[in-house]
Amino acid sequence: MNVRAEISDRHYGITVEPLEGRVQAWRNGKLLASSTRAKVMYETRLPAAIYFPREDLAVCDCAPTDAQTFCPFKGTAEYLDAVVGGETLKNAVWSYALALPEAAEVEGFVAFMPGTVTDFDLGTNVLHPPSGGNLTGPLVDWLLRDAARIDTAEDLLGELAARLQDSGMALSRLAVMIWSLHPMIAGRRHLWTRDSGAVNVMTATNDILTQPEYLSSPLRHVSNGLGGVRQKIGMEYGAASFPIIEDLRAMGATDYVAMPLRFSDGRINVLTLTSDHPDGFSTSDLGLIFELSPVLSRYLEVFTLRDTAQSLLETYVGKRTGARVLGGEIRRGDGDEIDAAIMFCDLRGSTALEERLGRTAYIELLNRFFDTVSERIVEEGGEVLKFIGDAVLAVFPAGDDPDRARTQALAAARAIVAELDAPGLDPSGPRTEGVIGLAFGRVTYGNVGSQERLDFTVIGQPANIAARLGDHGKAIGEHIVMTEDIASGAVNARPLGPLRLYNISQPVVSYAMSSRDTQSLTPELILPPQASEGVSMDHMPG
Repeated sequence: MNVRAEISDRHYGITVEPLEGRVQAWRNGKLLASSTRAKVMYETRLPAAIYFPREDLAVCDCAPTDAQTFCPFKGTAEYLDAVVGGETLKNAVWSYALALPEAAEVEGFVAFMPGTVTDFDLGTNVLHPPSGGNLTGPLVDWLLRDAARIDTAEDLLGELAARLQDSGMALSRLAVMIWSLHPMIAGRRHLWTRDSGAVNVMTATNDILTQPEYLSSPLRHVSNGLGGVRQKIGMEYGAASFPIIEDLRAMGATDYVAMPLRFSDGRINVLTLTSDHPDGFSTSDLGLIFELSPVLSRYLEVFTLRDTAQSLLETYVGKRTGARVLGGEIRRGDGDEIDAAIMFCDLRGSTALEERLGRTAYIELLNRFFDTVSERIVEEGGEVLKFIGDAVLAVFPAGDDPDRARTQALAAARAIVAELDAPGLDPSGPRTEGVIGLAFGRVTYGNVGSQERLDFTVIGQPANIAARLGDHGKAIGEHIVMTEDIASGAVNARPLGPLRLYNISQPVVSYAMSSRDTQSLTPELILPPQASEGVSMDHMPG
């Protein structure tokens, strides 16, 4: 008998045919299986697979293992170890106990892993696997050519969804979850729906990883390397079902699949597709996605690497500085001379606090201090350049408006002092007190360091003066000590006269302001912390 699979070269396909007569599988002269009900499965790109009824296995010592693999067309495969002639063959036999409709004809049958069978006796049967196997078509051509010109992940996924629809796929929803390297953000989900026709991006904080919606979602299952998920909505999956399936059923969905998108660093991201066609996805539909997903994954990885670089640079060196580094200012000496107000904010009594609180509690207090200082600086248009031990160095570039930069720096300093002086959530707990030095002038804003390790910072006399004024404030018990030009905007600044500062050649005319001087601030000058935009997700479906 000649068996020929009718699979188009242009589409992914699966064909299952019965084999005539008795078919046997042998390993080095030892019989593994013998049956008159064997079947052959032809699948695009894969060698023909011979399936035997499980009861026709000649190998009796088969033990189930924990291994599982997922196929969006056939379902989740379970594996068995086999002992043949005293030799244990790990995961040598696989079976689909609950096959998807495309593979229903081999449900409960078993097949052997490549290398397990040394000889098949097919009797009169002759196998004719499909020729070709290279998918072609407009979508493939677009992905391999024109998609490379797209600038963002949102545009790429939106165009992909539109083209999948144009190809005839009844796609009602497409989502991609991309995990990130960020101290606060777990990842970003890109969601396209047919009703909106647009891709919406939602950002999830790390808190999502402990929420029930995520723990019981296909996202967690796939991301943890447990394989993909395919559920025809309406079939019963028992304990293997996911809450999101019921949500999708209520929206009219009929089929759902979640596939892994692997990045080169090992991270497993997740692509999910939903259909509302009465028959769900066809094998050709899912085969196309299955085949193209490695290319899609690489495009998304490029976008993600760029976003990760920007995010990490902003986290460690600030938004403005991060943009300069990404813009190519990466060589030693790269930078500009700018006019800027410089702030140096130090935690008063930090050594005593650490001794009294212990290292863990002290670090928690220090982080709260940094939060307060950083938020007020950013609110007023400044940028935190670095944390130096228990101190913060910040810059307020002047641009074309020096007065504005000086005003911003002073407003930030006053807001910091006022907030640190306000009663905390725990009035009996330790208080934090900052000492701030402010100066204005021309600095070099750019890269310094060794050939292998650079630091983007400000260099110049104003930075030195700000640090020394902060030290002087500690010595005399003041909270803010500033140069005369900055103090000109503060009606309640008290003159300290010309100060001789360490390593500063000329006396610096200075002014001071303590915590009591900030009580006259109007409410508009003391702003509450702003919630980070887009770093939470109320619901994390698949």
